[in-house]
Amino acid sequence: MDKRKQIIRNWIESLYPAEEFSLEPASSDASFRRYFRLKKQQDSLIIMDAPPENEEITTFCRLARRFYTLGINVPEILHTENEQGFVLMSDLGSDHYLDSLNDSTVERLYGDALTSLVKFQSGSFDEPEFLPAYSAELLHGEMDLFRQWYLAIHLGLEISDEEHKIMDDAWQLLINSALEQPQLWVHRDYHSRNLMITDVNNPGIIDFQDAVTGPITYDLVSLLKDCYIEWPEQRVEDWVIGYHNLALQSGLLKNENEQQFLRWFHRMGIQRHLKVAGIFARLSHRDGKSRYLDDIPLTLKYLISALKNDAELADLYNMVISKIYGSKVSN
Repeated sequence: MDKRKQIIRNWIESLYPAEEFSLEPASSDASFRRYFRLKKQQDSLIIMDAPPENEEITTFCRLARRFYTLGINVPEILHTENEQGFVLMSDLGSDHYLDSLNDSTVERLYGDALTSLVKFQSGSFDEPEFLPAYSAELLHGEMDLFRQWYLAIHLGLEISDEEHKIMDDAWQLLINSALEQPQLWVHRDYHSRNLMITDVNNPGIIDFQDAVTGPITYDLVSLLKDCYIEWPEQRVEDWVIGYHNLALQSGLLKNENEQQFLRWFHRMGIQRHLKVAGIFARLSHRDGKSRYLDDIPLTLKYLISALKNDAELADLYNMVISKIYGSKVSN
């Protein structure tokens, strides 16, 4: 038994003296956090183990409590141990969206997810300053992960001054597109591995500790251009238009037209997939989590498809094709 798990057991015993319980691994994620499922009598709870030298729990707990009061289906915080980095919370189950998404379930599950997203985003109206801004600096730094970790480290490529300028110019265009959108609460990882199937108030939502106030299309891209599952392009665009109409009805959007919204959506996807390819490469090379390399091909497929259809980003498209596949393709 590892040392931290024994400390967790001691903590649970102090919370529930004289009660029998079991503690089983629940999951881990791309950070240093890991999760245990606590079972006692008829109850099932979740413990987050976030080593203080690597992670902090204050932000997660602050956000969870706020979102929970809005009726968003996030875990209810029951107890915390700040010094050790433990959080005891309600259990949203173990059925991820990814495990159940197929042609017969996707409309219902995505319908629930889009409704919940609008509810989440609407929280911005009551407390717009609650979350930090998705700033130009943050957007730029995320895209540079592609330059640094995917191209330079993972592929081992030299990047010329001309190629650096192509990326710099593209980064600025994508930043401008992101910042001209309505700025609302953004989960920042709203996809099938962070949405749980629940009997009531579906979906359960986890892994929201990096939430910010940012572009309206960001979470939509995370859900509909999910790096872990793919749907036909026309079906995705139909869902985007459906969300666009729902956002208009909910007051999240004012007079934006469908074509502008689709352009925002696809450019937001380019920003996100540049970032994610870099993160997956970093998780492998820095953190030893090589399983994430398996998710890079779909991420790049999304990236290249969106770039190919954006004339203003033709130079970046050609550069990416040349770097990854060793050939130049005109747009």
